[in-house]
Amino acid sequence: MPRTRRRRLPDAVQAFYSQRGWTPAVFQREAWDAYLRGESGLIHAPTGTGKTLAAWLGPVISLLEQGESAAEGLRILWITPMRALAADTEKSLRESLEALGLDWTVARRTGDSSASARARLRKSPPTALITTPESLSLLLTYPDFQPKLKQLECVIVDEWHELIGSKRGVQLELCLARLRALAPDLQTWGMSATIGNLQEAAEVLLGPAAPRPPVMVVSRQKKKVEIEALVPDTIDRFPWAGHLGLSLIEPVLQRVEQASSTLIFTNTRSQAELWFEAILRARPEWIGRFALHHASLSRSVRDQVEAGLKDGTLTCVVCTSSLDLGVDFSPVEQVIQVGSPKGVARLLQRAGRSGHAPGQPSRVLCVPTHAFELVEIAAARQAAKEQTIESRRPMTLCLDVLVQHCVSLALGEGFNASDLYREVTQTHAFAGLSADAWQWVLLFITRGGAALQHYPEYHRVVEQAGQYRVDNRRVAQRHRMAIGTITSDAVMNLKWSSGGSLGTIEESFISRLKPEDGFLFNGRVLQLVRVKDMTAYVKLASKKTRIVPRWQGGKAPLSTELSDYTRRLLGEAGHNTRKELKALRGLLDIQAAWSALPGRDQLLLERIRTREGRHLFLFTFAGRAVNEGLAALAAWRLSQTQPVTFRAWANDYGFELLTAADCQITPDQLRTALSTDALADDLVSSINSAETSKRQFREIAQVAGLVFTGYPGSSKSTRQIQASSGLVYDVLSKYDPDNLLVDQALREVMRYQLEFGRLQQALADIARSEWLVTDPPRLSPLCFPLWAERIRAQTVSSEKWQDRLQRMLDSLNRAADASPRRKPRAGAR
Repeated sequence: MPRTRRRRLPDAVQAFYSQRGWTPAVFQREAWDAYLRGESGLIHAPTGTGKTLAAWLGPVISLLEQGESAAEGLRILWITPMRALAADTEKSLRESLEALGLDWTVARRTGDSSASARARLRKSPPTALITTPESLSLLLTYPDFQPKLKQLECVIVDEWHELIGSKRGVQLELCLARLRALAPDLQTWGMSATIGNLQEAAEVLLGPAAPRPPVMVVSRQKKKVEIEALVPDTIDRFPWAGHLGLSLIEPVLQRVEQASSTLIFTNTRSQAELWFEAILRARPEWIGRFALHHASLSRSVRDQVEAGLKDGTLTCVVCTSSLDLGVDFSPVEQVIQVGSPKGVARLLQRAGRSGHAPGQPSRVLCVPTHAFELVEIAAARQAAKEQTIESRRPMTLCLDVLVQHCVSLALGEGFNASDLYREVTQTHAFAGLSADAWQWVLLFITRGGAALQHYPEYHRVVEQAGQYRVDNRRVAQRHRMAIGTITSDAVMNLKWSSGGSLGTIEESFISRLKPEDGFLFNGRVLQLVRVKDMTAYVKLASKKTRIVPRWQGGKAPLSTELSDYTRRLLGEAGHNTRKELKALRGLLDIQAAWSALPGRDQLLLERIRTREGRHLFLFTFAGRAVNEGLAALAAWRLSQTQPVTFRAWANDYGFELLTAADCQITPDQLRTALSTDALADDLVSSINSAETSKRQFREIAQVAGLVFTGYPGSSKSTRQIQASSGLVYDVLSKYDPDNLLVDQALREVMRYQLEFGRLQQALADIARSEWLVTDPPRLSPLCFPLWAERIRAQTVSSEKWQDRLQRMLDSLNRAADASPRRKPRAGAR
C-alpha cells in the first residue's frame, strides 16, 4: 500500500487515547486511514492487541466528520459469530462512545433477544447494530426493515476466520451481497487473528465484484506465546488414547494454584465433564471459585461463569470451544489445554485467552492424554514459532443455503429473478453458479422440483409478474423458525424431576441410557427418570449407579500442517534434544528396535500376526478423516482382487487392516490398492455412498427447508428427522436423479467428510515415499494405540475391553523388558 499522509485524529479520539495512557498502534492508524479513504479490507492482528478499536473507530471518525445528523438511523452493522460475544461487544462499543462524548445508540439482536426488544429494534434501529449471520438473515425477511438498511455505511465482521470455512460463511456472503444491493457505497471490513490464507479470506469477504482489491491491514506487533508441555514423570512404552489425561491431575492442579486465574480447555464436552468432576473430588474446597462452561449448560449458568471470570470471583474454569472466541477475560493469567490441540490455529486462539491485552504474553500449558501427543505439542510449538497457520477454505455452491436465502428474500420485499441472479453471482460462493442451476433453484422454491411438485407444502414461493414472493403465513412462520445453517443431533431440555432447568443434552445420548445408568453433568452424577415432550427429567444418582461417559462431540483430526511437523519431529527423534522427545526415549527405542521410526519422506508398514489374524498397520500421519478414507479404499480395492474380508480402523497416524489368518497381503498389492487411478469412483464405491450421502442429506434437507424440525416446545426427535429426510432422499433419488441437492450431498461427503483433496495428496505422498516394511514380533508402540482403540470400540463379548487391553499391555511390557536394544531392520521399497 503506498504511503499516504496521516490524517489528524479528531480531538475526542485523541483525548480518548490520552486519558488511558495509550498510543494508537500503527495498524490501527492504517485501518482508520484506509476506511476514511473509502476502502474495504481485512484487519489481521493477534488477540488482545486492539483489533476492535481498529475496526470500530474508522466509521466512528467518519460519522463525526459528517456532523451530528450522520448518526441518525442504522449506520454500522457489526457481525459476530457467537451470541455470547454480542454482549461483550455491545459493552465495549458503548464504553468507547461514552468516552468520546457521543450519545449514539448501540444495540444487539441475536437469538437471545426478547420479542419486545426485537420489535423495538425493527421499528427504531440503533446507530450500530450487533448481530449474528442467522439474525441478519431473519431481519431480511421483514419488508419493513429492508428500507432501513439503505442508510448503512459499514459492515464489520468479527472473527471472520470462524465463519469462512462453513455454511455460516456462505450465508453471510449472501447477506452481504443483499446489503450491497441496498446500499451500493457500503464498506466492508473483517477481523481475524489466526488464519493462514489471509488474502483469500479478504477476497471472499468482499466478493469477486468488489470495485477495488481489499486493503490488508496487518499488525507488526508480534504476540509472544509461551507453549509448554506437561511431561509426565514416567511414560508408558505402549500408550493408548485417553489413558494419561486424568493421571496428571495433581501437577495440573499445582499449576492452577500458582496462577491467579486459569482456563482449562478440553476438546469435547464429555472430557470437560470428566475433568470438572475429577477436580471437584481432588479440591472440594474450590467450590465457589471453580466452574464448568460448555454449550450444553443453560444460558444463565454460562452468563454467571463469564461474569465470574471478569470480576475475578472465579479462579479456574474448565471449558470447551464455547470460550475460544473474543470475550475479553483480562484477569486470565494462564491457559491449560488438555490433549493435543490438533491444529496450530486452535492452540494459538486458546492461548490468546490469556494475556488478553497489548504487550502481555499469552501462556498455554498442554497436557497430553497419551504419550505421542507430546510430539504433537512440540510440533505445534515449532509451527507457531515459524508462523505456519492452517488455512480456512471457503465453501462454494451450497445450494441448500441459496434456497434458504431465496425464500428469506421472497418473504421480505420479494425479488426479481434476473436481479437476484446477478446479485448472488457477485459472491465468491456462487460466482460459478450456472444459469441452468439458477433456474433449478427457482423451480425448487416454487414447485419443489420435478419429484415434489405434487406436494403443496413444497410450493413455498409464488411468482407473479416476474416477482417472487411468499404469500402463505404458515410458510413464513415455519421458515423464520428454521433460518440458519447449524445442524446437529437433536438436543433435549434437561430438567430436574422436581422442577428447574439444567440445560440441554443430546437426544442420541439419552436414548442409549438404561434406567440404572448415570451420567456426569456440571459436576453431578445424574440418573434419568423419564423422557417426555423432548425433555429429559433427571434426579441425583445413587452411589451404586453405573457411570456412562458422554462421548458426544467431534474429535478434530490432526491438521495437515501439524501432521507435517509431527512427522518431521519423529524422523529427527534420534538426535532431537526437545524435552518432549527426550521423555519419549524409552518408547521410541522400543519402536526402533521392534520395527522402525519413519522419517519425513518414509512410510512405515508393519505386518503382525496375532490370534485375531493378520494385521497391516500403515502409518501415513494424514489425520483421522483421511486415514479412514484410505482404509476404506484399500480394503475395497483389495477385496475386488480376491475373496477376502477386512476389518478396518484408523487414527490420526495411520490405519489398520485385519484379515483372516490364512490370507496374506503383500506390500506391492497394498501399494497398488493405494494408487490414484479411478480414485473418485472407487472411493464412492468403498464407502457405501448411498447411505453416507443419505446421512449428509439430512443436514442439507434441514437447511433447504425440506424437513421441518418442529415448533418450540414440540421439536421433532432425531429419529423423526432422519425418517423424514431419508424418505425425501429416496423419493428424489428414484424420481429426480438429477436433483442438485442429492448431488450436493455426495459432493459434501467427498470434500468435507473424506477431505478428498487432502486424501488425494496423501496418495501422491504414499506413491513417492520410501516404504519401510517391517514384521515386528508383537504390537509396536505406534500400532498399539490403533489396536487398543479398535478393541475399545468393537468389543461385543462379555469380556471387558479394559481386561483384554491390560493383558496385552502386561505381555508387551514383559517382552520389552526382556528385549535387547537392537538396531531396527532396514526398510524395503
